[in-house]
Amino acid sequence: MTSLANAAVPELTLGDKIWRIRWGMVLLLIMIAGVGTLALYSAGGMKPEPWAAKHAIRFSVALLLALLVALVDIRVWMRMAYPFYIVSVLMLVAVDVMGKGAMGAQRWLDFKVIQIQPSELMKIALVMALARYYHHLSREQVERILYAVPPVLAMLVPVALVMVQPDLGTAMVLLLAGTTVMFAAGVKLWKFLLAGLLAIGSLPVAWSMMRDYQRSRVLTFLDPDRDPLGAGYHITQSKIAIGSGGLQGKGFGEGTQSALNFLPEKHTDFIFTMWTEETGLLGGVILLTLFALLLAYGFVIARSSRNHFGRVLAMGVTINIFLYVFINIAMVMGLIPVVGVPLPLVSYGGTAMLTVLFACGLLLGVSIHRDLVIPRNS
Repeated sequence: MTSLANAAVPELTLGDKIWRIRWGMVLLLIMIAGVGTLALYSAGGMKPEPWAAKHAIRFSVALLLALLVALVDIRVWMRMAYPFYIVSVLMLVAVDVMGKGAMGAQRWLDFKVIQIQPSELMKIALVMALARYYHHLSREQVERILYAVPPVLAMLVPVALVMVQPDLGTAMVLLLAGTTVMFAAGVKLWKFLLAGLLAIGSLPVAWSMMRDYQRSRVLTFLDPDRDPLGAGYHITQSKIAIGSGGLQGKGFGEGTQSALNFLPEKHTDFIFTMWTEETGLLGGVILLTLFALLLAYGFVIARSSRNHFGRVLAMGVTINIFLYVFINIAMVMGLIPVVGVPLPLVSYGGTAMLTVLFACGLLLGVSIHRDLVIPRNS
């Protein structure tokens, strides 16, 4: 029966794969990165250096790599899921031992030629590993609590290693992304409700383990005026910049909050703030619409896949991108505490861009191989 199922779908040629690439999604990626390049050009004082030119070059190289990833048979990525996860965990351990620090955090591995942030790679490695794990389980096994233990441990190990760095934002993304993959794989809702109650009960313990600056961020989120020139400075300036942009913005390159350096981290975490100050509500809505269309592509791809690995992988990747966007924009608008999560393809940063485009390459690959039947016991 298995051989007949596989024989029903002939192997795709290279030309077939190129034809099946969702070029509309590729165009969306180019448009989003184009917004990022424009924003970084303005942030750099209307100059291509130090950020805009590098951002454009990195995107071009990473997009080519994403297309190459998409052309690879997804069965190859399924086989590589566990090794990729293990390597990512080892890199996180290496960060804690010999990582490069910046701004009070130790998050990078310096290989001289390139600096890598393993926590970004783990966001995709975790989704791939969980997708492979659930591909091999039957519906009855998914519903048993015992089979939920390995994926929970697979989430908690990198979360703990990331918290040590410390990087609360990435730890939160890993936890939410892993949980979403479990839900997409068929884990019952009541188990998440039980886990949520346990998490609420453990809040006092989590609070005691947080660093002083992390507690300060939470308290500042609850009351931004408690320390307007200290812990509350970032979010206060961000709200001023967004509000001052109005409907149409102050004009490209005319943002005063960013130009006068009132807005910290304007080229990374607070790039959306700078963009909306200069382009206003209209510019913000346009960018959010582009992201919404990208997410729509992801959900459509997940639904169209005939194999379980592809469905779970596509759903996990899509939710991962959503978490990037939601957390970053909610953060700069003061809806959640400030955490270090970049806006994908818009914020300046090499590892984050490589990770997002690798994820998009996997999405495109699931779409290309959507008719491929992969036996659950393979």
